[in-house]
Amino acid sequence: MSAITDHQAVRAVPFREPAARLALKPVSPSPGQVELDGAWWPRSRDLSHELPTLADVLDPLWGRITRIAVNPRYWPIIPRKIFVNGHVVKVGWFTTELDPHKILLLSGTSGRWDLLVIPPETNATSADRLMAAASATTAPQSTATALMAAEQGDDPSTSYDAGTEQLGRLAVEM
Repeated sequence: MSAITDHQAVRAVPFREPAARLALKPVSPSPGQVELDGAWWPRSRDLSHELPTLADVLDPLWGRITRIAVNPRYWPIIPRKIFVNGHVVKVGWFTTELDPHKILLLSGTSGRWDLLVIPPETNATSADRLMAAASATTAPQSTATALMAAEQGDDPSTSYDAGTEQLGRLAVEM
């Protein structure tokens, strides 16, 4: 006996994580006077999950990423190391030396890269503006915190700083 169904057969579809949301300047790494090399908009505040996705994209573009540094203000947990493309990347944090809205990536072959970190809870319109500003080659350079402050001033409905202030205090206290 055979059965006829209108449904297609179930087939396995490989799951692929979404690529990192990035906007990069089309130039070489920071020669010293450039404040930002682009922007990164993570999907969550889980660095253990977000950093490998970011580094997987940048490692082939910039050369082997060897170290990553963040400011712990907005990150509840910072892993000591992550695995990227078959090698270990050390992760560190700095409270006073690093802008809380920036991430620093180091490559042994191409130097230092600084990215604006757009809070995951930022709405798409604000994130687009921030990514464009951080990756623009013709606009005057601004610090990561200055860009975030300007965006918050332009759009008062973006409460990412106020909403994450408590999270930031928890990360520093841990």
